[in-house]
Amino acid sequence: MVHSAYDSFELFKDNPSKIESIESYGSKLFIGCSDGSLRIYSPVSSGPDRSLSSDFHSMSMELQKEPYILEKNVKGFSRRSLVSMKVIDSRELLLTLSESIAFHKLPNLETLAVITKAKGANTYSWDDRRGFLCFARQKRVCIFRHDGGRGFVEVKEFGVPDTVKSMSWCGENICLGIKREYVILNATSGTLTDVFPSGRLAPPLVVSLPSGELLLGKDNIGVFVDQNGKLLQEGRICWSEAPSVVVIQNPYAVALLPRYIEVRSLRSPYSLIQTIVLRNGRHLIDSKHASVVGLDTSAYGLFPVPLGAQIVQLTASGNFEEALALCKLLPPEDSILRSAKESSIHIRYAHYLFDNGSYEEAMEHFLASQVDITYVLPFYPSLVLPKTTLITETEKLMDMTLDDPHLSRVSSDFSDDMESPPHQLLESDEHSTLESKKMNHNTLMALIKFLQKKRHNIIEKATAEGTEEVVLDAVGDRYKKSYKARANVPISSGAREMAAILDTALLQALLFTGQSFAALELLKGPNYCDIKICEEILQENNHYSALLELYKCNSMHREALKILHQLVEESKANKSQPEPIQMFKPEMIIDYLKTLCGTDPMLVLEFSMPILESCPTQTIELFLSGNIPADLVNSYLKQHAPNLQGTYLELMLAMNESSISGNLQNEMLQIYLSEVLEWYADLTAQHKWDEKTYSSTRKKLLSALETISGYHPEVLLKRLPSDALYEERAILLGKMNQHELALSLYVYKIHVPELALSYCDRVYESVAHQQSTKSSGNIYLILLQIYLNPRRTTKNFEKRITNLTSPQNMGTPKIGSGPSFKVKGGRAAKKIVAIEGAENTKISLSKTDSGRTDGDTDETCEEGSSPIMLDEALDLLSQRWDRINGAQALKLLPKETKLQNLLQFLGPLLRKSSEAYRNSSVIKSLRQSENLQVRDDLYKQRKPEIKVTSNSVCSLCNKKIGTSVFAVYPTGITLVHFVCFRDSQSMKAVSKGSPIRKRT
Repeated sequence: MVHSAYDSFELFKDNPSKIESIESYGSKLFIGCSDGSLRIYSPVSSGPDRSLSSDFHSMSMELQKEPYILEKNVKGFSRRSLVSMKVIDSRELLLTLSESIAFHKLPNLETLAVITKAKGANTYSWDDRRGFLCFARQKRVCIFRHDGGRGFVEVKEFGVPDTVKSMSWCGENICLGIKREYVILNATSGTLTDVFPSGRLAPPLVVSLPSGELLLGKDNIGVFVDQNGKLLQEGRICWSEAPSVVVIQNPYAVALLPRYIEVRSLRSPYSLIQTIVLRNGRHLIDSKHASVVGLDTSAYGLFPVPLGAQIVQLTASGNFEEALALCKLLPPEDSILRSAKESSIHIRYAHYLFDNGSYEEAMEHFLASQVDITYVLPFYPSLVLPKTTLITETEKLMDMTLDDPHLSRVSSDFSDDMESPPHQLLESDEHSTLESKKMNHNTLMALIKFLQKKRHNIIEKATAEGTEEVVLDAVGDRYKKSYKARANVPISSGAREMAAILDTALLQALLFTGQSFAALELLKGPNYCDIKICEEILQENNHYSALLELYKCNSMHREALKILHQLVEESKANKSQPEPIQMFKPEMIIDYLKTLCGTDPMLVLEFSMPILESCPTQTIELFLSGNIPADLVNSYLKQHAPNLQGTYLELMLAMNESSISGNLQNEMLQIYLSEVLEWYADLTAQHKWDEKTYSSTRKKLLSALETISGYHPEVLLKRLPSDALYEERAILLGKMNQHELALSLYVYKIHVPELALSYCDRVYESVAHQQSTKSSGNIYLILLQIYLNPRRTTKNFEKRITNLTSPQNMGTPKIGSGPSFKVKGGRAAKKIVAIEGAENTKISLSKTDSGRTDGDTDETCEEGSSPIMLDEALDLLSQRWDRINGAQALKLLPKETKLQNLLQFLGPLLRKSSEAYRNSSVIKSLRQSENLQVRDDLYKQRKPEIKVTSNSVCSLCNKKIGTSVFAVYPTGITLVHFVCFRDSQSMKAVSKGSPIRKRT
């Protein structure tokens, strides 16, 4: 797009001689003529009476846009015409190329040096950074270095294949245009590297760029290469014709063509900017911020149009990219103007792109313009946004433009941008078409990217605003008032309102484009979505997972759990529900409740009831992991779901017995017992009761009674019927240490001796680690007594149990409180005592039993209704011979018992006793031997002699021992006075008992 980048102005005309070269020096022009003279022109405003040396530092350093007049004519400045000139500002030198190269001191034009070796040179290049000059003469390239004074030192000279037409420094190397090709010459080694061939229609042209890269001419094409001659990817400049001279003035490249001056952008695609008609132009130089075009006898200045005016032209013509590029060239002191112009252009460009379907690019420019989201969102009328007290972006920017004097220059431009705001566009005749276009997938995707890029800063401000408000609330109203007065700005919720608008719009855009997962992730993180709007949209579109996250992030847990429970029930009831509903399972309720255990345990209990029955294990794990007190859970279940109370306690016990207190254990057993009693009553009424019938609940009750240890058996015993549930009664009596009664039930009521034996084993193993084996084995003697004396066992059985459960007899005797056995003297008894090693049995015998006499068996058979159980007694002795005191057992057996029947009992018992006797004898012998060895060592220790002479001294006081009482240390060498030894021991004891405190 063509616009005016330069204004041409005729500086002077009718120069008497043909212009061969031209150069600028500050605001002055040096004109090299064909007759060898140097003519100096200056602006009319500088006056004709000022000399070159007097007014240089006071005059303007730039070319002036006004007529120039001849100030001075230096005739005979050169013998021949000046082919080229260059002003070196950093060294105040003028370099001229005529028949040779000469250097003149500025501003008085005094000749400092003439390089005679440059005679016949046709081109040169100056490296201002290092002060190096290279020039080409025929097929030679010479390099000279300025020594800082009046002379130049030759550095290198290299030969080249052909005559050099154009040359330029490129870093440490030199790029040469030689007839039909370009080469890179290494200034150190002279190595040549080919680049590419030059054009056929125009001579080679090497132009150095400010970046250090090169622009090489190939007919009408300019090719970009780096300092090593490698092609760059920026593209190529295509001129209208082959240029003879190219001047770089960022951001443009100005080329001298045969019929006109062509200006092109240095930005790809290097479009044509301006064409300036100047025929027969022969020279083109860069004069700081302007260019000078030399004709045969006149000169024109190309003065750049102010950037602001160029930006206005480009914006008006729709060339927004070029306008934005020019905005970056505005000077730093105009940063406010630059920001305003860039924002205005971005907005205009965004409107243009949006209307032409480039939605993502449009949003990029809206983002670059830094407009608020409230300016962009009206483009999407179908999005429901929360009401806000914030002013619109249009109003804000218009107020800022009118109030700020720096922006008054661009107020008209900006007002043009606001002429067609989105809400006014929608009132046009194309309302419906525009609305449908603006809600399609591409537009929403562009909006999503825009909102996501804006979101970080907006959420950050909203969070800071909320934190500030919380802090002020915490420190008190008094500080808040003083803070507001000091800041003179009230605490508002502007940032949070903006965040609510953004998140609400972003959520809708994500849902409308099918990005349900992204919407879910948005709700899982910190967000400010409007609850009412988002809730309605999520419900209408069946986005239940997102709806749950919306409730969760806003602490609306009750609502979330209600809808989650509803979805779970619907998923169970109808498998043909839509897929979003089928995904909801009871485990999701448990996962949700886990986060609430520490904050709202009552809500957890309320919504865990429906899933306790379907997911019992997971629910109990929820209670355990959430550290919800078991008493609280049990109490809630007892009140709201009594049918689940037993299930809960049972699972709690199975998973973690230590987490259930004694009260809860009692309550669980009471629940089991109540169910068993109901079951017993039903069977009794139907005359179907059998003591050996077991229901699932009864099995649980029996298992719990045996394994649980924290309940109160007395309370449960009172509830048992007197004529049934003997096994439960036996376990409870065992818990009360009433072993005789418990074993009697197993033997005479349940009639299962195996259960009695198992009972004895449990009791024996439970107390074996606390008492001696003999004492713990007393339980087997009790069972043996029951087998052999049924009359005494069954007498007043129920009465004894009733007395046991009475309040005055609630004490629990120890294991040793079983029946006593009076030992009857005799030869056999003496032998058994000898076998047992005459050990003290330590069995406390009860005074209620006076033992049995020879006539006890007959008396039992006559008076008792049950005969003795001799076979069971013998089986007991043979199976548990190692746990029963043999002497006590033999005393209980009837005298008619045959010895042959006792072989399985006495055989292993005698072998064990004999082995124990032998082992004891061996140990006794070993101990006697050890005793003798110790005595021998004692004798040896007492044998050494200690000689005390007149020279023997005490090791403690260093005085002679003499006739004093002395002591010898175990080493047998060190002697001390006994008094000294005693004092030293006393001092050690005192120091250990009362340590000395250090002074602080």
